[in-house]
Amino acid sequence: MLDKDEMLKLSNNVSFPLYACARATSKYYRRFMDEMGLTYTQYLVMLVLWEEKEINLKTLGERLYLDSGTLTPVLKRLEEMGYIRRDRQKHDERNLVLSVTTEGEILKDTVYEVSKKMAKKQPLSREKNKQLYALFNEALENYERMFAELEDEK
Repeated sequence: MLDKDEMLKLSNNVSFPLYACARATSKYYRRFMDEMGLTYTQYLVMLVLWEEKEINLKTLGERLYLDSGTLTPVLKRLEEMGYIRRDRQKHDERNLVLSVTTEGEILKDTVYEVSKKMAKKQPLSREKNKQLYALFNEALENYERMFAELEDEK
């Protein structure tokens, strides 16, 4: 365990470069998102829908680590833009199913072209990006487990 002075150094807090990198990434992506006419959250939703074609709201929220209160306005806007469809399941009206529309599939071509531009300017190699993704994913899973344990302690 680090002593107090060491523990409280910025250079010993992994949360700082993670936070700063997230801000820098958001700033970088924002330039390209404008070209696509999407927010970053809308972009993430579309990535999941292109992969799954159809998904319920609960599963989408789990995949993106977002709650329905955050997703609802995003989904409403994507539906208004014609990229997705939101339907209630007939056998369970509480279950909202999302699907990509023809217009949403057409958007995929635009996003692909912009993504190619973004990939050319990535600050890390493809291999390092894969490693970083794996590390972040591991940390995220551990945080989720810790949050669940904290909830159980209440």
